[in-house]
Amino acid sequence: TVTLGSDCRDGLVLGCAVVAMVIHSAGYSGSYGVFCMAVWCLCFAVTTVIFFLDATRLYGCLPVSWGNLTVAFAALATLMYVTASVVYPLYFVSSECPYAGCEVRNFRIAVATCSMAATLAYGAEVVLSRRPGQAAAAGYMATPPGVLKVVQAFVACVIFGGVANGGGLAGRPGLVCCVAVWAGCFGLTSLLVLLAVCGRTGALRCLPWDRLLGAYGLLALLLYLSASVAWPVLCFDSKYGSPWRPASCPRGGCVWDSQLVVSVLSFLNLGLYAADLLYSQRPPPGPRAPGAPRPRV
Repeated sequence: TVTLGSDCRDGLVLGCAVVAMVIHSAGYSGSYGVFCMAVWCLCFAVTTVIFFLDATRLYGCLPVSWGNLTVAFAALATLMYVTASVVYPLYFVSSECPYAGCEVRNFRIAVATCSMAATLAYGAEVVLSRRPGQAAAAGYMATPPGVLKVVQAFVACVIFGGVANGGGLAGRPGLVCCVAVWAGCFGLTSLLVLLAVCGRTGALRCLPWDRLLGAYGLLALLLYLSASVAWPVLCFDSKYGSPWRPASCPRGGCVWDSQLVVSVLSFLNLGLYAADLLYSQRPPPGPRAPGAPRPRV
């Protein structure tokens, strides 16, 4: 079995500190502040539940693969904390003291610091799941393809946020098709993660797990390649849009900016799917020949 390491417990303590400081004095406002607070509260709540189930060994009553669940959540929490650790100081921390005084600024700096520390704690939990003796118990989600699938799903969610923030889909069926491709890949990737977390990797008896991963990896790569090429052409080609940012485009509400972010993230996910496919095609390590020297660790 896999148990939570000290790094995840550190994440629990740091998450509690972040939420307490935000409620006490640091504060938050607007959509970005609500997002950061939601991330911290969600990660703290889920970590508390996982810690309780791990300490009482009640996870054995759940129809899930505990190792896959804990690693998948640690990877997701790392990504969510990274985002909040960038967004919160960007919008709420300044070098000058606000109208409320320097105490508020100092609390906000402490919040950003603890959030970054929690990011490292959750990330270390993912890395340490690859330790000898832990990797086999952790299962598929502790492997590079498993972690990559969590990252792919997270990047897809950020893409959807960029589209919702002003993707300019009205009257653009080509862009709608790109969003449909991203949504389809996100749904299938989430389904594979769910199967691994629930320990149902052998549910499809007619199609082994490794072949399913290889077939889906190739399909997702081709779909993302088409969407990643079509989106910037339909948005920035002079025939369909503007290759340069309009001078009258307002900061924070510019459709051109959102389309650029979506384009970059689409290519990022394309690279992640390519890496996933390469890892999925690697043959498993064979047994060590008798008398062969042990590899250095």
